[in-house]
Amino acid sequence: MTTVQEADLTEQVRRAGMRATPGRVAALGFLSSHPHSTAAEVHAGIAAQLPSLSMQSVHNVVNDLTEKGVLRRVDVPGAARYETQTGDNHHHIRCVVCHRIEDVDCVTGEAPCLSPAGSSPMPVLLSADVTFQAVCSQCVDAWQAS
Repeated sequence: MTTVQEADLTEQVRRAGMRATPGRVAALGFLSSHPHSTAAEVHAGIAAQLPSLSMQSVHNVVNDLTEKGVLRRVDVPGAARYETQTGDNHHHIRCVVCHRIEDVDCVTGEAPCLSPAGSSPMPVLLSADVTFQAVCSQCVDAWQAS
């Protein structure tokens, strides 16, 4: 990670009202270039840089960064994944064969792009999290053969 990038990440963590610990900055840097990673993938990706950082600490880091709006948690089958693209209402598409996840634009382009049917007991809708299940082009032949 370059010094400029690290300074930007440090500032981003501080703007969220948190101390810019090495674990937070490293996790944010990893997720900036590896979106849709699990906490285990983040841990593996920064272990050489921070060998004393435990798996539990990484879980704490991604949870803290998510709570402060720096990260977005994507709940998909298997394990939660994290990304730095926040503040919009994009959705995800997940290959059911290889489990790759990609971003897709909001269904209608407005947040929230889906509304519950009938009246809602909660009057302010913030977002609609949608994950499309699909088969990617790399997996379609194997999937059709099965």
